[in-house]
Amino acid sequence: MAIVMFVDETTAGDRSDGWGLEIAEERLTVGELIRRRVFQEVAEFNARGARVFRGLVQPTDAERVLNGFALREPRRIDPEAQSRLALEAFAGNGFLVLVGERQVTDPEEVVELALGTEVTFLKLVALVGG
Repeated sequence: MAIVMFVDETTAGDRSDGWGLEIAEERLTVGELIRRRVFQEVAEFNARGARVFRGLVQPTDAERVLNGFALREPRRIDPEAQSRLALEAFAGNGFLVLVGERQVTDPEEVVELALGTEVTFLKLVALVGG
């Protein structure tokens, strides 16, 4: 069993403090790591009943605000739908995933989850004037 650290970064140089998620398996696919991260984010959001979702990808019917995505109407987010959005974003290069120092590109790739593994989600930021 390991605590995997999830860290968000942007190509603009922003980096989150990160947060840990306990994972029982020693090996998982990258797609399953993304799915578990999203399920945890959605569970925490739904439990709080907040209006701003701070997660990997933008939920449907939400707008980008500072530090998250504001839902137009308060509601619960469906973790399965949000997970699909995240996997589609990964497939479409909406973000990159690095396990340790190594980029992984295939959601079916199995990665080793040693104690203290850091998984970085690098969100691509559009260049101004480009």
